[in-house]
Amino acid sequence: MHARKILVFFGGCSTEYAVSLQSAAAVLENLNPARWAPVPVGITRDGHWYHYTGPIAAIPADTWHQDAAHCARCTLNAARGAKELWLADGRRIAFEAAFPVLHGKNGEDGTLQGLLELAGVPVIGCGCLASALCMDKDRAHKLAALAGVAVPKSAVFIRGAAQGDILAAAEAIGWPVFVKPVRAGSSFGISRVDGPGALAPAVEEAFRHDDEIVLEETISGFEVGCGVMGNPGGPLTVGAVDEIELAPAGVLFDYTEKYTLQHSAIHCPARIPEETAQRIRTAAKTIYGALGCRGFARVDMFLTPEGRIVFNEVNTIPGLTSHSRFPAMMRGAGYSFPALLDRMVELGVQG
Repeated sequence: MHARKILVFFGGCSTEYAVSLQSAAAVLENLNPARWAPVPVGITRDGHWYHYTGPIAAIPADTWHQDAAHCARCTLNAARGAKELWLADGRRIAFEAAFPVLHGKNGEDGTLQGLLELAGVPVIGCGCLASALCMDKDRAHKLAALAGVAVPKSAVFIRGAAQGDILAAAEAIGWPVFVKPVRAGSSFGISRVDGPGALAPAVEEAFRHDDEIVLEETISGFEVGCGVMGNPGGPLTVGAVDEIELAPAGVLFDYTEKYTLQHSAIHCPARIPEETAQRIRTAAKTIYGALGCRGFARVDMFLTPEGRIVFNEVNTIPGLTSHSRFPAMMRGAGYSFPALLDRMVELGVQG
């Protein structure tokens, strides 16, 4: 059997560009070469596509695009069913599926997935609709609530909304309140606001990342997460539940904290009773189905001191390094990192 060619996208026009480079390098290093032949496609910060054939180590170092000898401008043949990558020098590379290892906007939000679906290319991971819904905090919460999962109290505003209306909503929700872009990842643009005086700059910061913002109540307790893997109509594999321990009190699990853990710790499995972990796994599967997820995703929730489970968000392309949360969760289900990647690609190729 020949190894099957798979496009692996990395980089992208996103504030999470650097995270994508780390994930993609880990994926490329750990894909089973007997089964899968990756075709790396790097997208620069300004949106240029390159077929990259150089050393993997240059990807996380962000020097890959400086290597002219190993970078060929390319684009996707969008004719339905063609499954070809067109290179500027006239070469054509046939492939079977595409693996977007991209985080945040212009990669995780359904944009690339929509292009691939238009071209009839099987996508490894969630498709266009699920990706777009999961990136949208407001609409994801509405659908999760309809499925019976608790969500935070919230209010949504578009750019240009009156500051008085935003303040009134914050007062109604109750301080402290979180101000977030509706569509952004890795906690970019998120602020915890303890009173009226800090609201306006938090709103301004959130609007830097999106045209809509959401105000959410602060949920007491701590964040828990659960990895889910599987396609609609098939069995779902649910990983171990993890727990984010923040110390000292009040530290925001923002972009810097997520990737440095200067003040935090992640416990996998979570330090909670098995009965509680089972309820979290059940809620994760419910949310995964309600949002139309397929392939894989990480579902993040809050666990309150009273034992209530409250939905936070779904990451349809979670971090994919060997030490990232999603692979750690799936180790609890018996998957080594290479075996996990193997199964993820299998699910995408199956369609």
